[in-house]
Amino acid sequence: MRQQWRFLDGLMIALFVGLAVYATRSVWIDIFALALRNDESSYIILAAPVALWLGWLRRERIRYCRPSPTALGAIVILAGWALMAIGNEYSIDLFRDTGALVAVVGAVFTVAGKEIFLRFAAAWGALLFLIPVPGRIRHVIATPLQEASAVSTQFMLDLFAVSVERHGNMLVVNGAEVAIAEACNGMRMVAAMALIAYAFVFSFPMRLWARLLLLGLSVPVAILANVVRLAPTSILYGHSTPDIANTFHDVAGWAVLGLALGMMWLVLALLRYLELPLEPFRIREEA
Repeated sequence: MRQQWRFLDGLMIALFVGLAVYATRSVWIDIFALALRNDESSYIILAAPVALWLGWLRRERIRYCRPSPTALGAIVILAGWALMAIGNEYSIDLFRDTGALVAVVGAVFTVAGKEIFLRFAAAWGALLFLIPVPGRIRHVIATPLQEASAVSTQFMLDLFAVSVERHGNMLVVNGAEVAIAEACNGMRMVAAMALIAYAFVFSFPMRLWARLLLLGLSVPVAILANVVRLAPTSILYGHSTPDIANTFHDVAGWAVLGLALGMMWLVLALLRYLELPLEPFRIREEA
């Protein structure tokens, strides 16, 4: 079995992946069209860059991955096609979208073998964010987020002596009604923050408990960052024109992701300040 990669190996992987993407192009077109038109799914655009980033950080591991073409890749591709067929037959988007991703992964598996998946597991895991959250699950998550965002925003506005009334998930500032469900229910922030937290924890060597802690904190951090955006947005809706409020709302939607990432850095810095054992006991390859 060969130990070294050749240019032809990379060319074959590119060819097989290209064919798999082309064969499932209708699914990918639908996924990225959804990401472009729906704010709650816009995080999908970041999934591939995050996967590439995590793969780049682990690029030295390619030396330990022997190219080992296998017919098992064809089985993975067929499994992807089966999922797509079930999804199309019964209108289950989750199966259809997952099947397309499995088919593309199977194309890589056909040429590269299993070692590249074990060595680059974190990068492959990031590709799961390419799959849109199903509507039913999104609704279950969004509903409590709306209430939490409304209550937290009211509390923050009261804290700064801003006159505000709340009726369910509706805030009233200076007579202007701000519907949290329409303005920003936090779903986009939670999904995007989960992806950023994933990239964050797998960009550094750390123990499993630390990674799980930071991933778990991504939800409250996202809600807090969302409230930081909602409070001034509500004020602008009440004391300025809708155009200005809408512009601020859209721009701040991405800007607060930087704030949320900064909060994650602070948590990590606090853990290090407390001298908790974050790094592994010895140097070793992390997933």
